[in-house]
Amino acid sequence: MILTGTEISRRVHNGDITIAPFLSKNVNPNSYNFRLAADMKVYQEGVIDIKEEKPTDDIHIGPEGFVLEPMRLYLATTMETMGSTKFVPTYAARSSIARLGMFINLSASLGDIGFVGKWTIQLLAINRIRVYAGMDIGQMMFWDVQGDIDLYDGKYQGATEAYASRIFMDYQKKALPVPMAMPSTAHPLEVADARAAELDGV
Repeated sequence: MILTGTEISRRVHNGDITIAPFLSKNVNPNSYNFRLAADMKVYQEGVIDIKEEKPTDDIHIGPEGFVLEPMRLYLATTMETMGSTKFVPTYAARSSIARLGMFINLSASLGDIGFVGKWTIQLLAINRIRVYAGMDIGQMMFWDVQGDIDLYDGKYQGATEAYASRIFMDYQKKALPVPMAMPSTAHPLEVADARAAELDGV
């Protein structure tokens, strides 16, 4: 069950949902409009190996805005810190943004219950589009849950800026030690009998 805008506002005020800063004018019938922060990241050129950390370059959106180049991925972030320990968050682009030919997430719109932080959004434009810091770019929705709650406490928790992929951390777990060969426990007479059998067969 999705929360209405009125219920989102009520839950923000009683502490069940975090949206900071919170602007009443950004409340929609069943979502909340979040804004684009001024700093973004792009991956450096070259192959991205999922087992290695890929370096990124920083981009700052000035007062004149910034033009997104077609089919290049920009890791941007929200101005707002958002999340909940009671409800599951999901997000999507505003309809007006999508109509420009711009994606704000590629395949990861589902958040985890318990995550609270600034959200990394993946900007990908089909056309050359000028964006501005502070613009309303997406909408966050909150969903009621059924069942026991196990709060998220993963590698992106508490984000304060756009985070590049940390999938490489999944491959940095310590390898299990190779089992040592156990010494033979055969009785000396058994070893002698086996050796004699081998000689008989020569």
